[in-house]
Amino acid sequence: MSRARHATGIVLLALCVALLCALPWLLPAGQIVAAVQMLIAALFACAFNLLAGQGGMLSFGHAAYFGVGTFATIHAMNALGGAGLLPTPLMPLAGGAAGLVFGLLAGWFATMRSGVYFSMITLALAELLHALAPHLKSVFGGEAGLSAMRMPAWGFGFGSDTEVYFLVLAWVLASLAALYGLTRTPLGRLTLGLRENAHRLRYLGYRPHTLKTLVFALSAMFAGIAGGLQALNIEAGNYVLFDVKLSTDAVLFAYIGGVNAFLGPVLGASVLTFLSQTLADITRSWLLYQGILFVLVMLFVPDGLVGLVQRAARSLRERGLADWLPRAAVSAAAGLLLAAATVFTVEMLQRIFARDYRSLLAMNPDAAWPAIPLFGNEWAPRAVSTWLWPLALFLLGLAACRWASALWRAEPGPARKLETAQ
Repeated sequence: MSRARHATGIVLLALCVALLCALPWLLPAGQIVAAVQMLIAALFACAFNLLAGQGGMLSFGHAAYFGVGTFATIHAMNALGGAGLLPTPLMPLAGGAAGLVFGLLAGWFATMRSGVYFSMITLALAELLHALAPHLKSVFGGEAGLSAMRMPAWGFGFGSDTEVYFLVLAWVLASLAALYGLTRTPLGRLTLGLRENAHRLRYLGYRPHTLKTLVFALSAMFAGIAGGLQALNIEAGNYVLFDVKLSTDAVLFAYIGGVNAFLGPVLGASVLTFLSQTLADITRSWLLYQGILFVLVMLFVPDGLVGLVQRAARSLRERGLADWLPRAAVSAAAGLLLAAATVFTVEMLQRIFARDYRSLLAMNPDAAWPAIPLFGNEWAPRAVSTWLWPLALFLLGLAACRWASALWRAEPGPARKLETAQ
């Protein structure tokens, strides 16, 4: 059984890589840039997960190493012109080296403490860099930032989005392979030991502080490589890269995807990057939806989206398709009903409290509240019937949730139990 699962995993991985290679021909031209951002976010999330998920050290300032890698790569692009020791395809090495050096220095101090104190130190270091960056114009370019240009190398011009996509894809796949290989080494095993019981490692003769510093530096190095890829992608950078939002994104990517699975952060980064690229053009409340998703995952699926997929696959094997499909359909219907109620409520409230709408009400305080166009209909904000719709959807969703819960608690049929036992 384990060999069959291993073979299935290899086949799925090969299919995913093939899909990624074919993506530039499957996506519209304008979406290739979004695909590049998704790949960079996936690598950044996996670099963070090496520290937080495997090492048990939650960093709130990982954007610092991403930003340092970006600026180091921009300086290398300007200094070397994409030739010499570091041609354009190898430029992310400059970002990785800068992340490694800065990670060693910052990690030595941060890992002197653990738990929430460690998290606060990482946040303080990142915020210190964010505050200093606008004033260090020779290094970070001040508020305007720095820019560079991708230069031709190895027979490629790197002027098209497709060439940049494949360059980033190659770096991301190589970095993920290196990160996975690291988990199979003795250092990777010791990293898990740091998460589980650092005191026992000290009793066995290891130096936890040195191990933590090394893991911190390696995580910062891969974050720096991701920052270097960002420099190649957008050919510019400014101090906003050190903002706490980017550090928060790494936390969201990893925990929504699942920190206990190696590719969990990749899934989380892909889903959230896609949602941010899509929802930002549709609604102003996309950050609220992202926060709602994070809260729901932490409350009901603490092992992340990967854990949800694993549970679904396990249940499918235990019950069989005929027994599993109706339960999955009811669960999906419950989720859609609750999502529809949430979206309707959020979008209506966002429009009611929008500055333009409040100004319109202030200009005509005695007039009736104007109807709000939403989902192809006009909704009167003060009409009871308007708010009965989300209430009905919410109640139907709760009823469907209870029905789905009862169905999942029911045991598989006798025939399926016999088949599973055999």
